[in-house]
Amino acid sequence: MRVVTKLPNDDLREAQAFARKAERAHLDGVIVAENQHNPYLPLAAAALVTERIQLGAAVAMAFPRSPTINAMVSWDIHQNSGGRFYLGLGSQVKAHNERRYGIPWSAPAPRMRDYVGAVRAVWRCWEKEERLDYHSEHYTLTLMTPNFSPRPTGLPRPPLALAAVGPAMTRLAAECCDGVRLHPLTTQRLLKEVINVRVDEGLKRVQRDRRNFEIVAGSFIATGPDEAAVAKVREYIRYRIAFYCSTPGYWDVLRLHGIEDLGQKLNPYPREGRWSEMAALVSDDVLDLFAVVGTYDTIAKKIEEYYGGLVDTIALTRIPNDFDPDALGEVVRSIQRIPCRFERYANEWD
Repeated sequence: MRVVTKLPNDDLREAQAFARKAERAHLDGVIVAENQHNPYLPLAAAALVTERIQLGAAVAMAFPRSPTINAMVSWDIHQNSGGRFYLGLGSQVKAHNERRYGIPWSAPAPRMRDYVGAVRAVWRCWEKEERLDYHSEHYTLTLMTPNFSPRPTGLPRPPLALAAVGPAMTRLAAECCDGVRLHPLTTQRLLKEVINVRVDEGLKRVQRDRRNFEIVAGSFIATGPDEAAVAKVREYIRYRIAFYCSTPGYWDVLRLHGIEDLGQKLNPYPREGRWSEMAALVSDDVLDLFAVVGTYDTIAKKIEEYYGGLVDTIALTRIPNDFDPDALGEVVRSIQRIPCRFERYANEWD
């Protein structure tokens, strides 16, 4: 099993220091989300001070950027890291696209299929020095002059994965991408009964091999060197669970477990500004549905019991900037010994 963690994204020098330590701790990758800050800048900074670790956008927003813009920034980090970049794309929800980004909304899965094809068409145009000639319902790309074409890298194409919550995006990821990135509000039962079934359906539809497809768990994992550190992360996770449960778009997993009433209770809290009250509604039993909790000496076994055979990569939650890379490294190596189905990306140029 592969192990990644989040890179600080609000201070580029801190991101570099963290990335160096993450590499010392034998982590497989660092990831950056697009929330308060751009995801690409910390990854570019980390690329300059590391040699091995994967650098992942997890995830960058697709639709607010043209496919060519996301293709270009991905290309530059991939090249300058020696082929270590990983592009995770997300659609975001309708309200954010329309009211935060100011762009029109349409059905996300068909648009994302075209978007992935467009990004890869641009990459192929540059690497193979071929004419750009991409046509789809949502994107038509036919112009790429030498002045706007970077030189070929000689590297495999960047792996590309999708963030997925619902069935359409999960199957789409399996059909045309290198992996799927799951939302943190995911349970073991959802992984067994729903997500892996959808992934297998998508792979079968296009006759792809599961060994070349990566399932990445969003992973609410509370760990640390001692109980005090674990408790701190556990309470952060309790709040995040409450926040996500307040959003109807995530209620399928609540329905699966018969706790949709929790989402209905929490739904008005954000509108009413009652942020500090939300976590109290999440009981320990509910928290344990979504979270894996344990100190460094127990967490690997608990991760195997919860995620073993169901995902290929887990994301450790809220590793502090001042972590001890040697202590964390022992935990990481223990997790990496857990068997998984993913072996490698099939990202050679066709």
